[in-house]
Amino acid sequence: QVQLMESGGGLVQPGGSLRLSCSGSGFTLDYYVYGWFRQAPGKEREGVLCISRGDITTYYTDSVEGRFTISKDNAKNTVYLQMNSLKVEDTAVYYCAIAYWGYGCPDPNSYEYWGQGTQVTVSS
Repeated sequence: QVQLMESGGGLVQPGGSLRLSCSGSGFTLDYYVYGWFRQAPGKEREGVLCISRGDITTYYTDSVEGRFTISKDNAKNTVYLQMNSLKVEDTAVYYCAIAYWGYGCPDPNSYEYWGQGTQVTVSS
């Protein structure tokens, strides 16, 4: 059974940093890619970024480029989202997800399994 569990959310002031983690089980990472998504209050869920099987990052939204980075630890089947220079508009529930995929990163609609989400609130 595939399971994904996010952690690391919380309250942070504008300009601060947070690191989210997503630990996976029940699947072989060799055949999947990880993505991070977010959903702000009253808005649709949007893709944030993805890390491919070849460790290449694809940004799904330009608004985080240069501030957010993604990395993974294959041995732990864990992916991390490092968020720097956080802005109020980054406030959202953040989700990790995986997609069975080959080269590169898929369309955001291609993800099959999702975590339960972790709240990130950026506020002074």
